[in-house]
Amino acid sequence: MRLNKLLERLEYEVVQGSDSAEVTTLVNDSRRVELGSVFVCISGAVSDGHKFAADVAEKGAAALVVEKDVEVPEDVTVIRVPDTRYALALMSAAYFGYPAEKLKIIGITGTKGKTTTTYMIRSILESVGHKVGLIGTIEAIIGERRIPAANTTPESYTIHQYFAEMVKEGCDSVVMEVSSQGLMLNRTAGIPFEIGIFTNLGHDHIGPNEHKDFDDYKRCKGLLFKQCRLGIANVDDKYFRDVFQGATCRIETFGFSDEADLRAENVQLVSRPGYLGVAYHVAGLMDFDVEIDIPGKFSVYNSLTAISVCRHFQVPVEKIKDALKKAKVKGRIEMVKVSDDFTLMIDYAHNAMSLESILTTLKEYHPKRLVCLFGCGGNRSKDRRYEMGEVSGRLADLTIITSDNPRFEEPQAIIDDIKIGIGKTDGKYVEICDRKEAIKYAIAHGQPGDVIVLAGKGHEDYQEIRGVKYPMDERVLIAEVLEELKEEKKEENQQQGTV
Repeated sequence: MRLNKLLERLEYEVVQGSDSAEVTTLVNDSRRVELGSVFVCISGAVSDGHKFAADVAEKGAAALVVEKDVEVPEDVTVIRVPDTRYALALMSAAYFGYPAEKLKIIGITGTKGKTTTTYMIRSILESVGHKVGLIGTIEAIIGERRIPAANTTPESYTIHQYFAEMVKEGCDSVVMEVSSQGLMLNRTAGIPFEIGIFTNLGHDHIGPNEHKDFDDYKRCKGLLFKQCRLGIANVDDKYFRDVFQGATCRIETFGFSDEADLRAENVQLVSRPGYLGVAYHVAGLMDFDVEIDIPGKFSVYNSLTAISVCRHFQVPVEKIKDALKKAKVKGRIEMVKVSDDFTLMIDYAHNAMSLESILTTLKEYHPKRLVCLFGCGGNRSKDRRYEMGEVSGRLADLTIITSDNPRFEEPQAIIDDIKIGIGKTDGKYVEICDRKEAIKYAIAHGQPGDVIVLAGKGHEDYQEIRGVKYPMDERVLIAEVLEELKEEKKEENQQQGTV
């Protein structure tokens, strides 16, 4: 293909060579360059693609797209653009034949609720015959294939590659999580979103290699609503108007407020043996009763979001109600049966806002004790540790502080930071660095009527230590713990029998 075909929606300058040069592949990883490739030089937090200009030219790259000066042989075409990340996004769309234009794309942004909502929307739309692709924190789903995710919003090339595969699989629509990082780094640039959704905003992702401050975080969230046809927003969130400042789309709202276009009324908590849920009446743009098999107020928001979207796909009410009953997400308030006496669940709550949300929600069901087990990730803001410690100390009857993904930090140092936060409260806590041992403690000391939350890992099936990801799935750990406790009980009974 000709280079100018890939560049057709960009403003650019030909520094040397010709924009009509023939190219073979589009890459931004120097290791993937082959004869005839066009290499897009990305300036990242860790490395700068411009430094590899000479290397990729030697490997046979036909062209380079740059935003800085580079020195390469004269037979290599050099194209200068203002922003190479933006260029990569638009070039990727062209490279794959603009697959996004053949799909109805729903983008969801916000601090929490994105993952659950994407699965809810997908479940409802597929129940009425739509074939729906999904791109999110846990995985990408393309037909029958499930691809584990490295980032909430992948690099732009990967996004358009997924779109192209979805079109090939016969998908007519896509629901995807759109992170503030993805928006900031132009991974979603040029995507014609049919619907953009704003769930909520909390203080997260502020720090080195993330957002410089909260204003920047808000600004980046708002970018989605400058490239979608319809924006659907949580009107109850205090930052709603800030995020939508400068929005160019039509706007609809949902929430509890009388201002909301789609409202939840008469919310009731539903509690039965082994079951926690919530029921409410949908009012405003629609009128029906619904029950969700996931507890809490935030489940109301998530389901309202899904209903708001599916209304635009003309999904019948009964189909919406049935699909919402079936929608489940791994690691999002995921109940794991371990005892007839108490409830154990796994949840991805990994910041103060999401932890406060789930603990507050569960307290509303009046458990005998609310037990919260969590750790914090290494090489992340210490503020998150202080805040999560304070939240758990304030809301949980017992906190079990343990390890999460320590990365390149010492696990005990992270625990010590969490203790600073919990020290601001009078909350009871124990510290058990080994996560499996911590889970074992939680289960072994569970009391009738307890609700125990294993927070932070959620869908993750690894633990990252010093740059290496080791297999660690909490579901596996729970099964191992139950077997160990069973064996210990058996040994204890045998010893008592011989005394």
